[in-house]
Amino acid sequence: MTKNRGFTFIELMMTLAIMGVLALVSVPMVELSIQREKEKELRAALIQIREALDAYKRATEQGQIAWRAGESGYPKRLGVLVEGVPDMKSPKRQKIYFLRRFPRDPMNPDADLKPEETWGKRSYRSPPDKPEEGEDVFDVFSLSDAAGLNGAPYREW
Repeated sequence: MTKNRGFTFIELMMTLAIMGVLALVSVPMVELSIQREKEKELRAALIQIREALDAYKRATEQGQIAWRAGESGYPKRLGVLVEGVPDMKSPKRQKIYFLRRFPRDPMNPDADLKPEETWGKRSYRSPPDKPEEGEDVFDVFSLSDAAGLNGAPYREW
């Protein structure tokens, strides 16, 4: 029968040192994984909103949405993408919906804001290099000042 011997002080210190190194290595990897996931959510949300804005514009051009001459054909605010608009070609004026729900900007830390308030908005008449709000919503962008893993600022995605 062998005797069960306890750890020596040196063995204990080496074990703690190895565990410390593993913890130091794993924390940045977890942070990187979280950032990648948020970036994936940002890309998906931008695609979803931009596709809805384009669908709204197409519906306007096809006469399904009422608009006046001189208007861009894009929605005046983001909320209508979820709330819906009357279909002018429908006898009962049934609503057309472009989004089931509005996605949040995953880079915006303010949980008190409504999802559509977490985004920057660019009007149709606004230049791409200096987006500004206006009488319609042509595009959205993240309000975050941070840059992605690819080095590009989230605002420019």
